[in-house]
Amino acid sequence: MFKIFIAGLFALISLVPLGAAAQGPQPGIDYAELKQAQPVDSGNKIEVLEFFWYNCPHCYALEPTLEPWVKKMPKDTQFKRVPAIFNDQWALAARAYYALEATGDVERVHRALFDAIHKDGLKITDDKALAEWLGKKGVDAAKFSAAYRSFAVESKLKRALQLTQAYQIDGVPSLTVQGKYVVSAGKHGTSGAMLSTVEFLVAKAQADAVKSPAKK
Repeated sequence: MFKIFIAGLFALISLVPLGAAAQGPQPGIDYAELKQAQPVDSGNKIEVLEFFWYNCPHCYALEPTLEPWVKKMPKDTQFKRVPAIFNDQWALAARAYYALEATGDVERVHRALFDAIHKDGLKITDDKALAEWLGKKGVDAAKFSAAYRSFAVESKLKRALQLTQAYQIDGVPSLTVQGKYVVSAGKHGTSGAMLSTVEFLVAKAQADAVKSPAKK
């Protein structure tokens, strides 16, 4: 009888994770759902935002997995990076990102800049060191300098700060889906698990869009 009881107990325990897995990612456990959804800028596409910081080692670790994942996203989705801003130091990194975006170089040097910071010790807050590194990468120094303090970049910095606060971001990397869901690295053990949750939420947003099509 004891052996039967133990066998039955183990069978019951083994079913618990299977049942949880069958339900998929759970709100409050695998992702957070905002009480007030944020407006998206992706039109009829599902918007996915990545909040990051160049100096964050976890953002750097996510990048090799995120980069190919973005290229395979469904056609009805749109990915966009948002440099999170919590203080002046984070704002400087965000300023560099948006200046590179303005010069048309961000996609070309984004991954390399991560490498330079985390492998070679480049300080993104050191204007001289950053300018020297960018010059070696073929970035036009005059264009970058002009963009760095431009009104357009200042406007994007204000918007990035607003988004960081509106999405209640408390750590990076964090990925958001369709203005409603926030997936943080702290809730997942691996980059793959984090992105799987995002895929689940994209599918959920797609299903919701079919049920409630946007009014034209």
